[in-house]
Amino acid sequence: MPFFIISLIIQVALVVHIVKTGRNTMWIWLVIMLPLAGAIAYFIIEVLPSLTATRTARKASRGMGSFFNPNKSFNQATKELAVSDTVEHRMHLAEEYLEKLEYQKAKDLYEKSLVGIHEDDPDLMYGLARSEYGLKNYKHTKQILDDLIKQNPKYKNQEAHLLYAQSNEQLGKENEALEEYKVLSEYYSGAEAKYCYGKLLQKQGDKAQAKLLFKEIIEYSKLSTRHYRDLNKKWILLAKQEL
Repeated sequence: MPFFIISLIIQVALVVHIVKTGRNTMWIWLVIMLPLAGAIAYFIIEVLPSLTATRTARKASRGMGSFFNPNKSFNQATKELAVSDTVEHRMHLAEEYLEKLEYQKAKDLYEKSLVGIHEDDPDLMYGLARSEYGLKNYKHTKQILDDLIKQNPKYKNQEAHLLYAQSNEQLGKENEALEEYKVLSEYYSGAEAKYCYGKLLQKQGDKAQAKLLFKEIIEYSKLSTRHYRDLNKKWILLAKQEL
């Protein structure tokens, strides 16, 4: 099938997706006028975030979006909250503040939202824990996460689990942190958990096991997709440096 026909089919499919999902109509012009670049940009900025849930993936897609329109997401979140002060809009803006490392502002929004029927909301509690961790309030971070799992025993979030392990490590509870990292290294979708596990083992003198973990990170990256390597570039490079 000629490339032109394939390109046309992709354009039509994307335009239909843009219209059906209520995306900004500016995307239609971008996809039509710049078939390849427009399609790639739309997929990364609009589609990919809904397909990926890890913190690393969110940062990657957000970074690409900022290339085209810096502060677009932050400005949109600010306007949404100004128009309608809802928990959902507070969460959106708080996430933006976390990305900007403005942890106190994010904390204020999460605390304001954790009331009434939302006082035990796991996503809000996790957001508050991230804010506290950014402010180096590690004891508060751990307490919030302990309360989160106590009040929401079925809640599953690999990023929250990683944050819990990191909080234990920061508090000097290295044995507890090792146990959490060990469990995380078996199911965490990225390389960060395994790298943190290796670093803590190395710190405790188990250099042989740490080296094996760093090798695993590198070998797995060689067998993985380019997308995985891009998302985990930082941890792969750090693992190589350790070796």
